[in-house]
Amino acid sequence: MSLDETLSPEQPLPNTCSSDELRRLLLEHGWLSGEFSAEQTAWCERAAALLGTQVADPAGLPPLLELISRYDAREILGSVEAHVVMSRYAARDVVRQLALLLLEDGPLTTERFREIVASLKETLNLRGRELFQPLRLALAGRAGEGDLDRVILLLDEAAVAGFQIRVKTARERIVEFCASLD
Repeated sequence: MSLDETLSPEQPLPNTCSSDELRRLLLEHGWLSGEFSAEQTAWCERAAALLGTQVADPAGLPPLLELISRYDAREILGSVEAHVVMSRYAARDVVRQLALLLLEDGPLTTERFREIVASLKETLNLRGRELFQPLRLALAGRAGEGDLDRVILLLDEAAVAGFQIRVKTARERIVEFCASLD
């Protein structure tokens, strides 16, 4: 499945989460202890729009939020899922090329993510799971499906929004992931 298909499903699911509901979840999970800044409010609106269509109800959001707030490359690479993904054809090539692209320029935006995916497709001549699963594993911490692309798109904005939890940017994650590869 391509990034365009992932970010623009043919039949969009209804949005099950408002930004107010997301803010409540963030307070419950220790992201904040009080008032929300303008940056945090904007992030919540974007996160609700991106993630709300990926879950059946707001109770499905905490696992996706955990992927944003918690990242440990050594733990990720120690999983069976990581071994399966990283043993596939060209998985390490995807990670290496992704790292080079993420170390260039600025924050990871939707447009930049599309450009990176297009570059990876062209450079490595890969599609589908061979391309997306190593990318998602390295940045979101799971191989998964298109919902993880939306998690990835929220990382850099969350990192600068000033939440109480420390969110690692896409660049920090890929550096940690590459450093943890054996």
